Amino acid sequence: MSKAIAPADDAPHLLLVDDDRRIRTLMSRYLGTQGYRVTTAQDAADARHQMKSLAFDLLILDVMMPGENGFDFAQSLRSASQIPILMLTARSETTDRVRGLEAGVDDYLTKPFDPKELSLRIASILRRTAAQPLQPEPALQNVVRFGDFSFDLDRSELRLGEEPVRLTDRERYMLKLLAQTPGEAVSREALAGDGPAGNERTIDVQMNRLRRKIEIDPANPLFLQTARGAGYRLVADR
Repeated sequence: MSKAIAPADDAPHLLLVDDDRRIRTLMSRYLGTQGYRVTTAQDAADARHQMKSLAFDLLILDVMMPGENGFDFAQSLRSASQIPILMLTARSETTDRVRGLEAGVDDYLTKPFDPKELSLRIASILRRTAAQPLQPEPALQNVVRFGDFSFDLDRSELRLGEEPVRLTDRERYMLKLLAQTPGEAVSREALAGDGPAGNERTIDVQMNRLRRKIEIDPANPLFLQTARGAGYRLVADR
């Protein structure tokens, strides 16, 4: 039911979830040649079973699967895990991209795709989500504070008081850009970066998700404010 390929013990470990056996076989073989360890799962239930005993660096998730679909599985994962998710789908409509972003995925690739593009997307996500090395407590100037929150610019880490707040890779990227220039507007284009958020609607969806983690009233934000006609700004204490 599941098959693991391990080119190297310390290679990034990917979990590929797709109900099409042929696709699982072809993709796992290709990614193995790119230096990745790959474990496959045929559906969400199989993926959950794999994740109980193995740690993965990235999840490659198909949307259309029997039983629990990719959108629902990604959303349920986000309640307990921040594993990066690359979603695969045969649908290219903006509404589906938005739905994936709302579920918390980090990137989005439409079928059919070039295997090289898949490999490049994976490498990009892994670079952005590479574990930060342990560092001494940062100097005050590297921490931006707003209300009861603090954002460590060195570690890209958000805290509410002393408790860490879970962020997706894209939320972390956006918040870091805003925190680097508190009070100044950051354009939607800059916030999109090299991820899947290629238009204003998807940027707004991700900002709304981030506001729900920070603002008391996301509809009337105190900290993550809209800079009309320009983008967004972070209103910080310093």
